[in-house]
Amino acid sequence: MEKEYGSDIFLSRELSWLDFNARVLEEASCKDLPLLERLKFIAIFSSNLDEFFMVRVAGLRHALKRGDHRCDPAGLSAAEQLRSLRWKLDKLLDLQQRILCSEIIPALEKHQIYLRKIKDLSPKTRKQLKKYFRKEVLPVLTPLAVDPSHPFPVLKNGVIELAVQLKRPDADKDGLFAFVEVPEVLDRFIAADDKPGGQTFVLLEDLIESELGELFSGCRIIDSAAFRITRDMDFNIEEDGDDLLRSVELNLLERRSREPIRLEVEKRARGALKNFLTREFELDGEFRYTVNGMLNLKALFELVGKVAAPELLEKPWLPADHRELPENESIFDSIKRAGEILLAVPFQKFDPVIRMLSEAAEDPSVLAIKQTLYRVSGDSPVVAMLARAAANGKQVTVVVELKARFDESNNIVWARRLEEAGAHVIYGISGLKIHGKALMVVRREQGSIRRYVHLATGNYNDRTAKLYTDLSIFSCDEVLCGEIAALFNIITGCARPEIAWQKISAAPFDLRWKLLQLIDRERNHALAGRQGRIVAKMNSLTDPEIIRHLYMAADAGVEVELIVRGVCCLRPGIGNKNIRVISIVDRYLEHSRIYVFANGGSEEFYLSSADFMTRNLDRRVEILFPVTREINCSKLKKILAFELNDQLKARELNSKGRYQRKRNSSAASRSQQNIYNLFVAEALQDKHALLKIFSSTSADSVEKSSDGQGKSR
Repeated sequence: MEKEYGSDIFLSRELSWLDFNARVLEEASCKDLPLLERLKFIAIFSSNLDEFFMVRVAGLRHALKRGDHRCDPAGLSAAEQLRSLRWKLDKLLDLQQRILCSEIIPALEKHQIYLRKIKDLSPKTRKQLKKYFRKEVLPVLTPLAVDPSHPFPVLKNGVIELAVQLKRPDADKDGLFAFVEVPEVLDRFIAADDKPGGQTFVLLEDLIESELGELFSGCRIIDSAAFRITRDMDFNIEEDGDDLLRSVELNLLERRSREPIRLEVEKRARGALKNFLTREFELDGEFRYTVNGMLNLKALFELVGKVAAPELLEKPWLPADHRELPENESIFDSIKRAGEILLAVPFQKFDPVIRMLSEAAEDPSVLAIKQTLYRVSGDSPVVAMLARAAANGKQVTVVVELKARFDESNNIVWARRLEEAGAHVIYGISGLKIHGKALMVVRREQGSIRRYVHLATGNYNDRTAKLYTDLSIFSCDEVLCGEIAALFNIITGCARPEIAWQKISAAPFDLRWKLLQLIDRERNHALAGRQGRIVAKMNSLTDPEIIRHLYMAADAGVEVELIVRGVCCLRPGIGNKNIRVISIVDRYLEHSRIYVFANGGSEEFYLSSADFMTRNLDRRVEILFPVTREINCSKLKKILAFELNDQLKARELNSKGRYQRKRNSSAASRSQQNIYNLFVAEALQDKHALLKIFSSTSADSVEKSSDGQGKSR
């Protein structure tokens, strides 16, 4: 009889996400990092938190309002989760402001970089800023009064607003209120020539507030303060209609007036002004936040870009060339010669992906291109090459996911551009998101058809390819290419597959079954006395069924090593010590998904676009694909080895649900640095460096270590 697993093996998804963002904030407090890198982590923390409120907190609030008392797998109701989140958030937000105001800003001043209030500047500088305001800022501003003839306006999501309390000369009361939006089209940080030899910046909202008299001439300014609302964006796009594109557009318009989920107000707001905001937004106290410092700290990215101090940033890691994809050779010839080529961005250049599309667009032998697109950059070279191919008469089919959250508007723009160029644009499948990353090129070679594919763990986005760690393969394997071709036909034809995949698995069709079968196979090996081992790297682990099967495998003796960047709902250490969970937060966002199964000594390696999440396995089109070439499998093993042995940027999850850093941390164990060194040495064909890397006994991850227990500690 199989063991029953209760709520004790689970952690709350929402609380786990907040713990992930706490690890991001922890990097901002790391004094070993250059100052501007620490500032980046402050901004990332805030950016993450905005989306968390818009989606996850909003979802809990919906459950609360509709009286849903069901508990999550960890046994917590929506009300309990919201209470715990608020308790944690208060501590994290206080810590964020303390790190920024008490550590980073004073340290920046030692480098003659200053962030000042208008009142603290010299008269000469204030005069210069006044001229700047009248010329560059004032023409953009629009004051919005709130009175019987001016109803309460629709304020933008996430934008800083100034609330102003006024008194007209002819009025008896001080009860007139107005708003001034701090325009995001203008720079938030304004350079002020105040200290010779240094760099001084003032905030745009401070400048506007100092000149409010220009906007409300004839009125007396009684009080003013900055605030910001975050709107509820947790809603599903209605897909019952015939026109998905129109449905998405209507929902984008609706977002502007979605109800607020969070109100952030400067601490100095008081009296009638604060009461006015509280009354108008009608948010319970648990959704109101008093901010002792700057609002909207994700804008600190702008400051990082403006400060001229490269010594306060980490030295750049220039991506390496790929020695198997030389630029003086057709990429299709390179793929044919190798059979399977592994690409690791941002350690290696993203250029080969663009080059594959560029060659295909111009190559007279290319008949067709098919590609899935989930998120791309605003001026994407991928879109440009696909449009070029369509204009050149190629059969171009692009599966566009219009429902990619917060990228819907961007996706609509370039989807229409592709249609205008002559491409066939497919707007996904009703009820599913197309999240799998696949590119296929069909060529006529020597009288026959040959297909080439590129399959990836991450998006076809040239910008995030510089910031996210992702893995992909180029292949011309006939079986693999045939199965990807069949999957494209399923997506565009909306039919269920009638074939059994030999190499790939795809959600929502057979991916869940495949993963459970692979996990259970390791369990059966362990029960039979053979080595059972699973190494899985992903962004999030939340699916209850997968978690239970991982625990069943661990209880049978399987060693389970999990590298989970973000949310992890599996609580390790309940009943056995065979499960280990680590999370890595470093200069690049860990985004790749790697799944390795020991298989009794015949290891199998897979990459995927899917995390172990219910939405990925049941409500998205995802792809799991094998890596079979020996050298590529060796590289994946080495990548996992570096990460499992990272003692600088890794935190380990304990049975109490807390993440702990290694005590004996060293720069030599930094996994991202070691992975970068690996691919640089390969590009330079530095045999001595490669031999040293591949013979390192301290980083054999998928093999047993010297303690004989298969642990890579």
